[in-house]
Amino acid sequence: MTGPTWRAVAARAASLLLRYPDKDVLAALPMIIAASDGVPAAVAEPLRFVAGHRGDTDPGQLAADYVQLFDFRRRCSLHLTYYTAGDTRKRGEALVLFAEIYKSAGLELVDGELPDYLPAVLDLAAVDERGWRLLRENRIGLDLLMQALAAEKSVYRLAIEAVRQMLPPPQPGDLAAAARLARTGPPVEQVGLEPFGLVDTTGGRR
Repeated sequence: MTGPTWRAVAARAASLLLRYPDKDVLAALPMIIAASDGVPAAVAEPLRFVAGHRGDTDPGQLAADYVQLFDFRRRCSLHLTYYTAGDTRKRGEALVLFAEIYKSAGLELVDGELPDYLPAVLDLAAVDERGWRLLRENRIGLDLLMQALAAEKSVYRLAIEAVRQMLPPPQPGDLAAAARLARTGPPVEQVGLEPFGLVDTTGGRR
């Protein structure tokens, strides 16, 4: 595979590997491993490792570990805009912009998913270049998520690394902002998210 084709395959694979491990998601593991043969090694190898981990782990344990990691650890949120906007009005505005891109791309979100949910953004990137733009614009969130997952010694850090490998390197300003947010955490202002029906938005599957 060349050009955008392999990136689309890798984006879809990363999306599945970062979703809650229900039966349908786990059933896709053989497809993910087979499809990775056409993906550059720097991206394919970490994805295959995560797929292997999911295939070799008891499904009940896999699900429990996933919930504990992504639903109960704020710094491991799979919602990209949370890192830079927290639960603030600014984040609510960002979610509206995300949602407009999904609508114009003809892509519907799964019930209950927010438009900045990383697996959903990866699904968008698999079919529309604007998904990659959103990932690039939220590189700080990806970098902070990577750091948090590394601190937890989580295998899912490899899926994030695969996504990062498909993006341009971070700029000096991005690194400085990430370092600052890593020290202070996201801003807090429990308003502005009402159109999306939630206040606490750090859970991994919302």
